[in-house]
Amino acid sequence: MKKILFYLIINCFAVALFAQTPKTVTKAFGKPKLVVGIVIDQMRYDYIYRFWDKYGDDGFKKLVNEGFFCKNTNYNYVPTYTGPGHAAIYTGTTPAVHGIIANDWFDKSTLKSVYCVDDNSVTSVGTVEKEGKRSPVNLLTTTITDELRISSNMKSKVIGIALKDRSAILPAGHTANAAYWFDGSNGCFISSSYYMTALPQWVQDFNKKELAKLYLSKPWNTLLPIEQYTESLSDDNKYETIAKGETKPIFPHDLPKLARENGGFGMIRNTPFGNTLTKDFAIETLKQENLGKSTATDFLAVSFSSPDYIGHSYGPNSVEQEDDYIRLDKELAELLKAIELQVGKGNALVFLTADHAASEVPSYLTDLKIPAGYVHEKKMVDSLKMYLTKTYGDSLVLSYSNQQVFLNHSVIDAKKLYLPQVQEDVAAFIQKFPQVSEVITATTMNNSQFTEGVRSCIQKGYNAKRSGDVLVNYLPSYIPYMPTGTTHGSPYSYDTHVPLLFYGWNIKQGSSTEQVYITDLAATLAMMLNIQFPSGCTGKPISFLVK
Repeated sequence: MKKILFYLIINCFAVALFAQTPKTVTKAFGKPKLVVGIVIDQMRYDYIYRFWDKYGDDGFKKLVNEGFFCKNTNYNYVPTYTGPGHAAIYTGTTPAVHGIIANDWFDKSTLKSVYCVDDNSVTSVGTVEKEGKRSPVNLLTTTITDELRISSNMKSKVIGIALKDRSAILPAGHTANAAYWFDGSNGCFISSSYYMTALPQWVQDFNKKELAKLYLSKPWNTLLPIEQYTESLSDDNKYETIAKGETKPIFPHDLPKLARENGGFGMIRNTPFGNTLTKDFAIETLKQENLGKSTATDFLAVSFSSPDYIGHSYGPNSVEQEDDYIRLDKELAELLKAIELQVGKGNALVFLTADHAASEVPSYLTDLKIPAGYVHEKKMVDSLKMYLTKTYGDSLVLSYSNQQVFLNHSVIDAKKLYLPQVQEDVAAFIQKFPQVSEVITATTMNNSQFTEGVRSCIQKGYNAKRSGDVLVNYLPSYIPYMPTGTTHGSPYSYDTHVPLLFYGWNIKQGSSTEQVYITDLAATLAMMLNIQFPSGCTGKPISFLVK
């Protein structure tokens, strides 16, 4: 009897325990309704903090205070230009794989310069100018936006927007529903037949508002009293480029006059109102395309191009660039508000980064007694050609572009010269120039593996089919540019260190100083969205974001 009672008690306990054990439930993976990628052209990491006190609460500060900030994000290749930057962000790999080795490069098969998104097989849509003959044809891999489309059986909607064509096209990828960019000849957003046969009616209606004309109809003055721009040099300084039509690079800038003398509507790119126009068009796209309203995750890729134009002209320490970022902060606040109105707070995954940063103005650094200067590339190449003519009876140089020497292989073969030796001779000659840091041949690139330092960055930017025979790197803060304004393109931290912020869907507030590369961004998004990595992806998911 005791034995029976014992078994009854055990059985009752087991039944009770089983009843309390949760059943295994198959649960669908969550996903955001919308992903918004924001790329700021020529944004240095320090701009987040330099202008912090001037920002409002709903732009950059919102992303930092409510999102996750990867503070130590760098580009891991050269050249740090706009085309390669946007390609790297969205493909998760470097020019060695995705093929966009620069904005323009010398094509070894046609012996002509190639623009990274040129495509003569398509026609312009929305303009009669050639600015519409563009597509992602030169991009060799898929993008995270392509993979999103493929994963949803093409139900996800993907649209790219920017003033610059390459900044809209490369992020949108090969399978995008649309990409739109700005045509300075008519002041309108345009596209190409790669995406559509005619602009949607809503785009035509937006263009009819003539917002570019409106924004250029009044002077550009500082948003705040100019004496409050304490993070910049004085407004009137010798390190800034004077625009055609002005006698000094100072506020107020007479935009109606400058537009007449500097390319018409295209002048808006050189002002903060280019950001305003981009934001206006992005918000209209959200609404008119019903982004985030279907069962599939949609993706809007937005790039703000004006900071790059302003930085090139005025430099990072100018009142113009500070005013640009104070105004851009307000544009971001409006865009974030529109995104959350569109899909609800927490339903959109937003990231913000930059395609490259920028150097200090070398002439400013030299006045501070800091090593810096300018590289006169034409003189260097002319000297090289003279040396090669004297040595081999021919200059042998077809082109020098993006700090790469392209040699004439036909002549080298005809003269029965040994190509690796010619490359070494060229490298040894260029190495003698005082502004040059190091020179590497294509033969070395093909036969060696560099895992760190400048040579690793050069190798990751080297594409065997598209790059030159000899690759040149200059000393820190030595740039091939004019003595006013600045540029970018080097492997040094002032060009490679950019902000990377995540906000919204499944993002917990925080920050990290752990090393992150820009190529990790696409891999991270793929893990978050539970989709395939882009086909050439070499980046790794950011572990503290995808645990």
